[in-house]
Amino acid sequence: MPALDGLRAISIAFVLFSHAQGTAGAPDFGIAELARIGVRIFFVLSGFLITTLLLAEHERTGRISIVDFYIRRFFRIFPALYLFVGVMVVLDALRLIELHRHDALSALTYTVNYRQERSWWLGHIWSLSVEEQFYLMWPAVLVLLGTRRSLWFVLAALAAAPFLRVGVWILVPSWRSHIDEAFPTVFDSIATGCLLARVRGQLGASPVYRRLMASPLFVLVPAVGLAIAMVPRVSVDLALGQTVTNVAIALSIDWCLRHSTGPVGRFLETRPMVWIGTLSYSLYLWQQAFLNRHSDGWANAFPLNLLLAVAAASVSHYAVEQPFLRLRAHLAARARRRAPAISWPRPQAEPLLPAAIPANARTRLAVGSGAMLVPSTGLRVFEPEPPRGVRRLEASGREPAQPGLTDGHHQVGPARPRGTGPT
Repeated sequence: MPALDGLRAISIAFVLFSHAQGTAGAPDFGIAELARIGVRIFFVLSGFLITTLLLAEHERTGRISIVDFYIRRFFRIFPALYLFVGVMVVLDALRLIELHRHDALSALTYTVNYRQERSWWLGHIWSLSVEEQFYLMWPAVLVLLGTRRSLWFVLAALAAAPFLRVGVWILVPSWRSHIDEAFPTVFDSIATGCLLARVRGQLGASPVYRRLMASPLFVLVPAVGLAIAMVPRVSVDLALGQTVTNVAIALSIDWCLRHSTGPVGRFLETRPMVWIGTLSYSLYLWQQAFLNRHSDGWANAFPLNLLLAVAAASVSHYAVEQPFLRLRAHLAARARRRAPAISWPRPQAEPLLPAAIPANARTRLAVGSGAMLVPSTGLRVFEPEPPRGVRRLEASGREPAQPGLTDGHHQVGPARPRGTGPT
């Protein structure tokens, strides 16, 4: 998806330079709060991309397979994390680092966000725990409530989160340290991305929204989101600041997608930005081992620590992430070959295209090109009518190639020449 890898690159850069501040030899960047914003961008991106994929699957097949979703997530997320945790456990056994009791267990079970007594080495997995808890819940919500009623669930989460944060701060002082990490108090950032995916098509049809996206004053949106995130007052942050920042991030993501051919979009699509974005998951895992301001070891000295973090992340990405993604793709292809052949459906009498398009044009689009516009996402999902010889393809067990938008393992729209990074 255009620009998303570049946005991931910006997010991980916020985390890297914020964590590097305070390490031996590092200058004072004055950006300590940017790590929180970087993680928040990851949250909104994750909610947006995962929801876009699930909605596209529903439009394409009429259902959402929770089992397939969890299998994709397992191959995408678990191997790199388990490698990192395993290395940390070995270093702890060798007395080179010191983990707290149950650190590894909470990391492997994605419950770090509910433990405050934890070591630096695995403490950053709190954010991955939040995302994994989201992955456990959100597909089931879409299946049980449906794509329409789930919108109300998202809106309820957005409305409830500020009250939960303020309520915990006032009524449960002992839990104040959990406010930015416990799932009920931080889920609204992911829910904001879910909301964007759900209503993006409708927003694009609004003249007012299109004018906002086209206005040069749009630069004020990310500026306001960044400024309010820097306000030191807890009352502002908990009640209003986090919500405003989440919305500003979501609008900025949409702006980047709609202006992917402009100067900003071209910058986000440059090879270095795409590469860093693709590396962002492993980079987030391994930066913690080197950007440790509590250590005076040579490996934690700036700028060597940044180089070592990138090197370790590269090994993790190319030696662990990519092979497991290829294995997942191989297993999925083999499962499709073993599945019984399914006949191609006839084109629907009433294709999902805007009513403003003349009937004859809609017919040509639906039957001639096989393209349908998904109203809930604004993406084009390609369901071509089978060409001549499709019986031979089905008999051989092969499937017609379908171009698609990808997050590294699943296609939902127009193809792009480069793969994307983690969600």
